[in-house]
Amino acid sequence: MKLLLTSAGVNNSTIHNALVDMLGKPIADSNALCIPTAMYGHPWVGPGVKAWQFISGNSENPMVDLGWKSVGVLELTALPSIDEDCWVPLVRETDVLLVAGGDALYLYHWMRQSGLADLLPSLDAVYVGMSAGSMVMAPNIGEEFVGWRPPTGGDKTLGLVDFALFPHLDHEMLPDNTLANAEKWAVGVSVHGYAIDDQTAIIVTDGAVEVVSEGQWKLFTP
Repeated sequence: MKLLLTSAGVNNSTIHNALVDMLGKPIADSNALCIPTAMYGHPWVGPGVKAWQFISGNSENPMVDLGWKSVGVLELTALPSIDEDCWVPLVRETDVLLVAGGDALYLYHWMRQSGLADLLPSLDAVYVGMSAGSMVMAPNIGEEFVGWRPPTGGDKTLGLVDFALFPHLDHEMLPDNTLANAEKWAVGVSVHGYAIDDQTAIIVTDGAVEVVSEGQWKLFTP
């Protein structure tokens, strides 16, 4: 699986071109599944209007509305109640997973509960994460980003990459997301940490990491 980890979606030509390269074919020839689950765990973005905006491609963060051949919805909270034969083949056949932001620990919990977490490493697909949808790939997210708390506690996430993410760097609506606070966060995550703004994305292919950006970012080393 190839990863395109964004802070705010595919919102500039550099990130868009990177996505097309990773797909290996035009977006118009590619089938997508969108995963809104993280939104429901965060009080700012769900449930309600913003979840509908993401699913319908009417949000401010370009992901669902890029011109896909088809777009389906994969709601992780529903998957434990249905047979795997109803959804696993669909996931295996899709070209790209579009994973919304929200609460990273809530998303991690339902990735584990649904079985998607176990499936992800074997997929021949592009995973496009936004904010929490990107953060969940890290070994942990840092105490600063803990909102919804899982039954087991802690800030552990999937660990499919060996670095952590601090999204929305210097965002005008998020006064705590400063570089100074990112430096403090980096001390607590114990792995390499990337602070990225909304014009930046991180590509992970076969373990190789590349930053593509029209904005600002910084790498912190432990």
